Amino acid sequence: MKSSLTFHKVIVGLLVMYLLIPLVGTLLFSIAGKWDHTILPESYTMKWYIELFQDERFYDAFRRTLFLIVMSVGLSVVIMLPTIFIITVYFSKWEGLLQAAAMLPYGIPPIVGAVGLIKVYSDGPIQIAGTPWILIGAYFITILPFMYQGIRNSLRTLNAVQLVDAAELLGATKFQAFRTVVFPNIISGILVSTLLSVALLFSEFAFANLLVGGRFETIQIYLADKLNSSGHLTSAIVITYYSMILLLTGTVLKLTFRNEKNPVVSNKKRILSFFKKQYCHKNTALEGEK
Repeated sequence: MKSSLTFHKVIVGLLVMYLLIPLVGTLLFSIAGKWDHTILPESYTMKWYIELFQDERFYDAFRRTLFLIVMSVGLSVVIMLPTIFIITVYFSKWEGLLQAAAMLPYGIPPIVGAVGLIKVYSDGPIQIAGTPWILIGAYFITILPFMYQGIRNSLRTLNAVQLVDAAELLGATKFQAFRTVVFPNIISGILVSTLLSVALLFSEFAFANLLVGGRFETIQIYLADKLNSSGHLTSAIVITYYSMILLLTGTVLKLTFRNEKNPVVSNKKRILSFFKKQYCHKNTALEGEK
């Protein structure tokens, strides 16, 4: 048993090293003044970060990227959350169709999708080719599998169908059941899906380059442009936006769970409190009728 545990620790340690070594190498290269024939840099400098933070194009590209991500992820949550909930709870026979539609982006290469979007939206009543709005739509489709799987798995783990039935049996409306019982208990799943989507969209290049290009420069287009000037500067850009993603993720997680030392217990208490309130309300109504 002990040897098996040690084996698993070794495997996890090797995996962590495998994931961290590229980032550590990128970090060292971003602060290297000279690094030619040695294992570690021969000298260190912050020149590349200073140059990056003095470039207004970097801030503009970051703001544009953040705008696209917030719009795309927000739109996805607003549309997909009620859709998945309604189909999972009330129209389960259509769940297979929704799943197939949600998984469809996996089978469409970004280049093929971008060419199709340009062809469709270059003419006709909705001419948005070359604008940020077509990119928001493309991003919405890109993150569809992540949002669908995260929300659907959360609903299944929660046994949403049984909880909604119980809430309605006690007199709650469908909206009350969703708002009070279901939604607070799937926030963690929504959050995980959202963070995965944010990380994916921060690194997305194909759609941004083909659909809008330099007319609406995102962080990845800015990064591709700087590849031709300096590898050190490019490494500084990568480390900077990775750090921003980590900071954003940590902040969101801290704000979400700041008042809940044990989220599972808190969710159970919330559900029991709602059911108790509905039960008392129903008993009061029945006594009033008598």
